[in-house]
Amino acid sequence: MEFRDIEIFLTLAEELHFGRAAERLHVSQARVSQAIKAQERRIGGMLFERTSRMVTLTPLGEQLRDDLRAGYDAIHRGVARATESARGVTGTVRLGVMGMVGAELRDVIEVFRGRYPGCDVALREIHFSDPFAALRAGEVDLAVLWQPVREPDLVEGSVVLTEGRVLAVWTGHELADRSSVSLEDFADRVFVDPGPPVPEYWIQAMLPKHTPGGRRIPRGPLAVTFHEALSRVAAHECLIPLNEHVLRYYSPPGVVFVPVHDAPATEWVLVWRKDALHPRGRGFVEVATELGPREFGTVRQYK
Repeated sequence: MEFRDIEIFLTLAEELHFGRAAERLHVSQARVSQAIKAQERRIGGMLFERTSRMVTLTPLGEQLRDDLRAGYDAIHRGVARATESARGVTGTVRLGVMGMVGAELRDVIEVFRGRYPGCDVALREIHFSDPFAALRAGEVDLAVLWQPVREPDLVEGSVVLTEGRVLAVWTGHELADRSSVSLEDFADRVFVDPGPPVPEYWIQAMLPKHTPGGRRIPRGPLAVTFHEALSRVAAHECLIPLNEHVLRYYSPPGVVFVPVHDAPATEWVLVWRKDALHPRGRGFVEVATELGPREFGTVRQYK
């Protein structure tokens, strides 16, 4: 089967309409029909059911679509990478970040821009309530997420930032005047619930279900964004553990941040889709790896 015939088949399998498929491919409708009939003769079976009102894939067509799609996409990615390499590393790296984490990566971004003057970096906000969605949808090239990331379709790369943790409580809360709190102080206090589709293993890295001593940490009201979570804290509905950088960038009314002295450090890592990182994305990963992780609150010297 010729590559163009594969493209015609896969396009029709998506559109399920000969006219729309022909329009997408910039060919005549007759060309699409001829190509499909030739494929069916070669294979020896019907790939599509056609009526005057609709076009649907047969089971054989569904099987062929699934078998061809991965290889077709891999060929396109290979051609795109070769094209970018021939032109040099150019374009914009779309970097998904939560809140102000991106501001803590200014040195990585500056070194990357200096090394690749044809490239830029655009920060895109992502939320803890659905941390992997933008990556999987292709809306960002890389994301900065806390460890661990155990997703079979994603790659966990180098650590770019480490920091401590704080507990967000409302003004007047019994823990608000403490110089610091312990993870044991989380016991029996209601915390925010990020809800689905957050993987439980990932959210437990920040908010476990039990204290180190085995006492329960209950979850209460749902919040899907950072500011929604802060609003629920200010309304005396729940508490929420956060990362230390909030001390630099946020002072929400009605909320107090108390350091958690025995919490493990948060390690922020670069994450990307397997087999989907273009040269400029790889360049950004290389720069971040060379610079190594920065500890929050320190100034890093670089060239």
